[in-house]
Amino acid sequence: MTDVSNPRVVPRNIARSWLAGALTAIVAMGIPVATPHVASAQTRPPLGAAEEFAVLAATTVTNTPLGATVVVGDLGVVSGTPPTNFPPGTVVGDTHPPGTGAAAAQASLLTAYNFAAAQGPATIVGTELGGTVLPPGVYASDAGDFQITGNLRLDAQGDPNAVFIFQMASTLVTAVGSTVTLENGAQACNVFWRVGSSATLGVGSRFAGNILAQTSIGANTGAIVDGRLLALDGAVTLDANLVRRADCAGVPPSPTASSIASSIASATPPGSRGKASMKQKKRGRQQGRSTSDVDVAVKTEAPRCRRRHHCG
Repeated sequence: MTDVSNPRVVPRNIARSWLAGALTAIVAMGIPVATPHVASAQTRPPLGAAEEFAVLAATTVTNTPLGATVVVGDLGVVSGTPPTNFPPGTVVGDTHPPGTGAAAAQASLLTAYNFAAAQGPATIVGTELGGTVLPPGVYASDAGDFQITGNLRLDAQGDPNAVFIFQMASTLVTAVGSTVTLENGAQACNVFWRVGSSATLGVGSRFAGNILAQTSIGANTGAIVDGRLLALDGAVTLDANLVRRADCAGVPPSPTASSIASSIASATPPGSRGKASMKQKKRGRQQGRSTSDVDVAVKTEAPRCRRRHHCG
């Protein structure tokens, strides 16, 4: 630090005293001071066979009789009773009744649950997460449970692979109308809530992330989930919810000849012919790339006019 009136280096202890005094004055004036969270490094828990599931329960999945629930992804029950009230609930994926393959997913869930519990050391934060902004990291509650009232913002800081892990010894409860917002590249597929007992999502709340619960999960009326509801030992209860399995966005593979041909065949109307633009192919050769590495432009030709005088 430099003294403006007499350019010289101010001793470090004086600089620290000055900064401490300034911060004390700011706090005294009631100006909020942002305290950065220093989170530990983390690795995404492997979901394995549970990756394809949006909803997985040990005993049963129950939808309310009139609940227009939509589950995008697989739904499964390991043992106990089959899913109830589907319909009116809808599953956009495969449904696995007891004894039809969900056991492998439950084994993978247990692995992911223990993996998430072992991540750390965790940054200890307050029970209430609403109204906070958190960077990637591993977090645990000082009281053993988490609540969300209002909006929780998860900031990936420009890293789409950033992982957030929340560890709870007991419960997770979100309030009516609460939200979890993903910012700066954060993806719901990389957010994990390891719940020691049960999770409850409030009416009309919007939640992001994968809930790995030891016992049960309940989503109240109208709650929307971008992620997964996975219960190790208990049931999952739904009520007019939308549960969308969160898949991580990746770089699409380069198109192959067969995939291009399939796209052309499906996109070309009957009676017309689709062909790749010769200019686009030539440009690909000039740039030293094959046409499979270039976005192939498909244009549709109208049927040729047979009588010249009637051609437009």
